[in-house]
Amino acid sequence: MSVEAIEREIKGHEAELEKLCRTIWENPEPGYREVIACESICSILKKEGFEVETGIGGISTAIRAVWGDGKPAIGFLAEYDSLPGLSQECVPYKKSAGKEYGHGCGHNLMGTACLGAVLGLRSEMIKKGTKGTIVYLGCPAEESMGGKLFLAREGVFHGLDCAISFHPMTVNRVTVGSSLAVNQFRLHFYGKSAHASADPQNGRSALDALELTNVGINYLREHVPSDVRIHYTITDGGKAPNIVPEYAAGLYFVRASSRENVDEVYRRVLKVAQGAALMTETELKADFLGGCYNKLHNKVLCELICECMKDTIQEPWSKEELKFAEEINRTVPGYYKKTVEKYQLSPNDQLHRGVLPLLTEGSMGSSDTGDVSWIVPTATFWTACMPLGTPGHSWQLTASVGSSIGFKGAMFAARSMALWGVRLLENPLILERAKAEFSEVTKNRPYRSPLPEGICPPVGH
Repeated sequence: MSVEAIEREIKGHEAELEKLCRTIWENPEPGYREVIACESICSILKKEGFEVETGIGGISTAIRAVWGDGKPAIGFLAEYDSLPGLSQECVPYKKSAGKEYGHGCGHNLMGTACLGAVLGLRSEMIKKGTKGTIVYLGCPAEESMGGKLFLAREGVFHGLDCAISFHPMTVNRVTVGSSLAVNQFRLHFYGKSAHASADPQNGRSALDALELTNVGINYLREHVPSDVRIHYTITDGGKAPNIVPEYAAGLYFVRASSRENVDEVYRRVLKVAQGAALMTETELKADFLGGCYNKLHNKVLCELICECMKDTIQEPWSKEELKFAEEINRTVPGYYKKTVEKYQLSPNDQLHRGVLPLLTEGSMGSSDTGDVSWIVPTATFWTACMPLGTPGHSWQLTASVGSSIGFKGAMFAARSMALWGVRLLENPLILERAKAEFSEVTKNRPYRSPLPEGICPPVGH
């Protein structure tokens, strides 16, 4: 039986995988600079006989590792970047580890779980003499919503027949709901400094231009589709009130449920900024920083991973893990209560067990996995790697994914993904149905990179 065999194979690598998971967690790295994570993962893949290539798509920390030959080619999408300002020790109270970054989204688990999955799948393929190609794809800088865009533009995903992505969460669940497409960009205004009281007529305020842009955006909100979201923050507004600011800048997101709506609203926001620059006699520079498509979750592949999760062995939570979870949940009573009510769980539950029904409602978040899903049939799922009350991008999350709770959830994901791959290989009809669904959904809507012409990865090109 594949379930038990996969369990034994991944269990045999567990010490090595746990060390990898811990190494990445203890050395949180920003997007495009995940050097330790990249080297640690590649070391294991090479030792296990994978053909490993780094620097793909012009990104030094991107990985493409291949084992096997022939069709189908099954892709496992790994991530390992971290977030700024979320340094945290592995304790159920807020205590910084004294680092600039922290794994506040659990990407240390994602890179590890995908590695466990490909090792489990490979073992089954060897035993059964199955043809097919396993492709481990290390995708940097997901938090910047840019890594997979550069890989997509360079055709890295085009050789795949399907792909899967796991993400740490508070519950075990598979989603077929979409997410939001997004553009992330920075607006820079350049003016002329002057004494704000003695000779203001000689100044041209970059801050005025930035504020007028934001006013214009807020008026624009009334005249965009209802699914559109626009967020901004001023990152540089000048140094002193008695100096007319010669430079000002803001960081912006435009989101919508379709790539087309994002592109249209982005174009209009730039026009607002151009108008503000004209009004204030300043110069505008717009930097596109990243973006992504909305996700197309392939229902055939999602239903299969849901079945695999139900059939996969899920380790019980220990008393120590339940106590840790209870202490975390006490720090966020509102989130905890909301999660328990939303999923109709027991008010005594601290950590999730079992598998929830397929989720059909969409998400208001964004991920560059969306771009992959417009190129090949893709499934995304969650496993419980943190207490039920854990907010996203929080110290509570960072602490949890550095604990045994996070690692257990990651290994559950690894076993589920390996079984998913085995069943795809055993029953080619499933992949045929997935491809037919993909062709129907994307008909007359081919993937086009949202990256402006000539833009390169920030690091590694």
